[in-house]
Amino acid sequence: MLRGISTMNLWAEDLPAAARWYTELLGVEPYFSSEAAGRGSGYVEFRIGDYQHELGIIDRRFAPPGLAAEPGGVVVYWHVDDVTATLERLVLLGARQLEAVTERGPGFVTASVVDPFGNVLGIMYNRHYLDILANRGGVL
Repeated sequence: MLRGISTMNLWAEDLPAAARWYTELLGVEPYFSSEAAGRGSGYVEFRIGDYQHELGIIDRRFAPPGLAAEPGGVVVYWHVDDVTATLERLVLLGARQLEAVTERGPGFVTASVVDPFGNVLGIMYNRHYLDILANRGGVL
């Protein structure tokens, strides 16, 4: 059964530019790169958030055959404390707004962007996420 996100991968034609953009957005350097590991360029990975989820960026030349180069039909939403401020920062850094700030119900607010490399990023204030974090002794 599905138990949680292990690694979320994004694709980029220009991996170094994507690594720089995400480093600025996230405020941390990638903790792994295939090049630094002596495996050649092609992949970088960040650990982010309360559970240190993995966000990987893969050179598009390694994409599975038939994978669309434009945004697809799945949106992964990352919990944020302030959807409006996060959306504004993403747009300021060069992302294109896909979905405006939208209230989905009490305690659930979403928005999404397309990053400069064609990937969809969803952002969400999700009270359920905070409840789970609190029940596990996390910091709110």
